Amino acid sequence: MRFYDPSGARYGIPTFPYKLAPDGYATRRQLRSRGLRPGGQAVAAQLMWRSRRTRGVRVAYLYRLELALPVRPLTAAKRAALAAANSARRTCPACRRDAGYVIPSSLGTCVTCADTPARAA
Repeated sequence: MRFYDPSGARYGIPTFPYKLAPDGYATRRQLRSRGLRPGGQAVAAQLMWRSRRTRGVRVAYLYRLELALPVRPLTAAKRAALAAANSARRTCPACRRDAGYVIPSSLGTCVTCADTPARAA
């Protein structure tokens, strides 16, 4: 196995092939799905595999589950700030209405305003 290095002699940290990580390790996404975060701990191991899409080597870092901490709760101020930011992303700068979706940066306005031909003044 090309990427099997549990001692870390070859790659510097313990390395395992894709989908063959031992129990007790998780990626950031796996931690988040369990309601956890790395909590400042260093990377404990890594997964490596050859990607067919990018034709290179991909890496996913692993963290120890027993050292992971619970996710910090969202405060009222942070919740309000996120709501305001999302509202700003949905508000069309031309017609000032909530489009109900995030305004595409390629258009700069809502689809209705972008499709409306400019009136000759």
